[in-house]
Amino acid sequence: MEKYIRVYFEMGLDYMEILALLAKHHHYIISYRHLKRILKKLRLFRRKHYTPLEDVVAFIKDNIKGSGRLHGYRWMFMKCRQAGLTIQKEYVRIIMQIINPEGVEMRRKGRLHRREYCSKGPNFIWHLDSYDKLKPFGICINGCIDGFSRLIIWLEAGQTSSDPRVISGYFVKAILRKGGPMVIRGDLGTENSKVAEMQSFLRRNDNDTYARNNSAFLYGTSQHNQRIESWWGIYRKENSQFWMTFFKDIKEDGLFSGDHLHKNLIRFCFLRLIQKELLEVVSIWNAHKIRKNNKQHGVYGRPYVLYSVPEVYGTSDYVTSPDIDEVEICLEQSTYCSLPCDEDIYDLANLYMEELGHSLPTDAFEAATLYRCLLERFETDLALQ
Repeated sequence: MEKYIRVYFEMGLDYMEILALLAKHHHYIISYRHLKRILKKLRLFRRKHYTPLEDVVAFIKDNIKGSGRLHGYRWMFMKCRQAGLTIQKEYVRIIMQIINPEGVEMRRKGRLHRREYCSKGPNFIWHLDSYDKLKPFGICINGCIDGFSRLIIWLEAGQTSSDPRVISGYFVKAILRKGGPMVIRGDLGTENSKVAEMQSFLRRNDNDTYARNNSAFLYGTSQHNQRIESWWGIYRKENSQFWMTFFKDIKEDGLFSGDHLHKNLIRFCFLRLIQKELLEVVSIWNAHKIRKNNKQHGVYGRPYVLYSVPEVYGTSDYVTSPDIDEVEICLEQSTYCSLPCDEDIYDLANLYMEELGHSLPTDAFEAATLYRCLLERFETDLALQ
């Protein structure tokens, strides 16, 4: 039990949320006071043993070297928590005002107001979409969000977001982890065709209205896929704008033309880093608290808690349980990309990287250096042929 308490505490969950999750998923029913005693025993405190400010400042400075410069103080506060730092939220706000005033000013711009959205409960509807802002540079991102809880079901970066079998691979892996949704909504386009086929196939024997009316997958325009479309705006503010600007600078330096080689070298150097950041984004988003807005109708709280214990919010889980043999059939019809780029370029890039004395990059600037070196080596070899 203690290991679960530690995980939920480090996610930043409130005590009552921890108690609810322990009871629902692990069958541990304990009192509020008992939980506090366990936390004290584990030396887990919210308002004691604060991390030295210089360590917090160093952590934030390190983050704002990359896409972290786009974060608001609440997002950065969650990032500090999940990194094991104990700090008051107000201190994070002040630190960011001091060391990143440009980023703070950027976030003071007006926000887009959208129409109200409502979903019955977790897994009632999943919203599926691709994010194309980095696609010109060869990085294709696909995501799916639960309509009720706003939990991110998956967020994947790959070589393509146009291959239906790749998108269905994300979908099938999610079903194996979480079960299936009653309904999926996606944009019109061939990239969603396999998911639509599989969802209809897996739901064909169910007796609800959506299954009987062959409406388990709903096609529509972006305006009707509001939940994921609005989330892309958050993702851009918190992460992708950094990469958009970074790649644009590489292009303006004359180092990127958009051809096959350039895109694959971008993937080789940057795709792992971007996927790592996507996992961080998912972790922080799913654990952060969605604040109540009196002007909008809807449930509020942490996506992970909303998704995991919907009974607390007066609803239930609409998850479906497809036959595992049928899921395996879908699995066989999907594609899974294990390499970040074209196989031939991948093999050569690894060879050249070793010859040049480089290793896999750990940040955007190391990746840019590696990209320049590999590009020069590839172009030199091509010129000699």
